[in-house]
Amino acid sequence: MPLAGTNTLTQLRTLLILGRVSNLPTVWSNCLAGWLLGGGGESSLKFAALCMGTTGLYLGGMFLNDAFDADFDRQHRKERPIPSAAIAVGEVWIWGFSWLAVGTLFLTLLGKTTAILALVLAGSILLYDAVHKIITFSPVLMAACRFLLYLVAASTGREGVTGLTVWSALVLGAYIIGLSYLARKESVRGPLRYWPCYLLATPILLALLVNDGQYRMRALVLSAILGAWIIRCLRFTFGGANRSIGLTVAGLLAGIVLVDLLAVAGAAPVVGSVFALFFVAALLFQRFIPAT
Repeated sequence: MPLAGTNTLTQLRTLLILGRVSNLPTVWSNCLAGWLLGGGGESSLKFAALCMGTTGLYLGGMFLNDAFDADFDRQHRKERPIPSAAIAVGEVWIWGFSWLAVGTLFLTLLGKTTAILALVLAGSILLYDAVHKIITFSPVLMAACRFLLYLVAASTGREGVTGLTVWSALVLGAYIIGLSYLARKESVRGPLRYWPCYLLATPILLALLVNDGQYRMRALVLSAILGAWIIRCLRFTFGGANRSIGLTVAGLLAGIVLVDLLAVAGAAPVVGSVFALFFVAALLFQRFIPAT
C-alpha cells in the first residue's frame, strides 16, 4: 500500500504513528498478567500467538480510530496523519480492518473460549472507535476493551478465567477510565474534575486487599511504586498553571505496566524484570512515537 510522494522512512513513521505502537508494551504486559492470573502454561508458542493476536487487534483498533476520527482531527488535531495528508483515509480503513481480522484469526485458533472472548473484544473495539467522540461514557468502553483483553489472555492459561482475573481486570478498567477521562481533555479544552483521577488508585486498593502473608510486603512496595508514578504523572496536569495533559496521559499509559505487575505481585521475582522491561520500552518508544 504505497503512500505516493513520500519516502520509505516517512511511510513507516506514518504507519507507526497511526498504530500508536509506543503503547504496544502495555498490551503485551496485559497479556502476560492475564495469562499468569489464568494459571500460565508451558507452551511458549501459545503465548506468542496470544501476543500476536492481541497486537493485531490493538493495531486494528488504532488505525480505525483515526479513520473514524478523520473529520474531528481535521478540526482539532491537524498534525495527525490523515488531516496532514500523510496517508489517505481509504488506506487507513484497509489497514485497520486487515489488522483486526488478522488479530482475531490468531486468537480464534487458541480455543473456543478464547475465540468467543476475542470476537467480543473485536466488537468492543469497533464500537468504541465508532462512538467514542459522540458519547460521554466512552472511557467505559475503552475500559471494557482492556477488561476483555485480560480475560482473553487468562482464557489461554491452565486455569482459565479465575475470580482474581475478573477482579484484576475490573480495577484495570477503573484505571483506564480515569486515564481516558484525562485523554478526552487533551484535544478539547475544558474544566477538569478530580474525581476520575481517584479511579487510578483502585489497583492499589485491590492489591492491599488480596495480598497477605509472604506477599504482603511485595504488594506494599509495588503499590508505593505505582502510587508514586501516578502522582508524578498527575503533577503535569494539576501541579501548576502550565498544565500538560499530554505528558500526564503518556505517563499513565506507560503506568499500565505497573498496574499489571501489581496484579501478579505473588509471581516469581524474575517476572518483575519482564514487566520492568515492558515499562522501560513503553517510555522509550514514546520518545519517538506519540502515545496518543
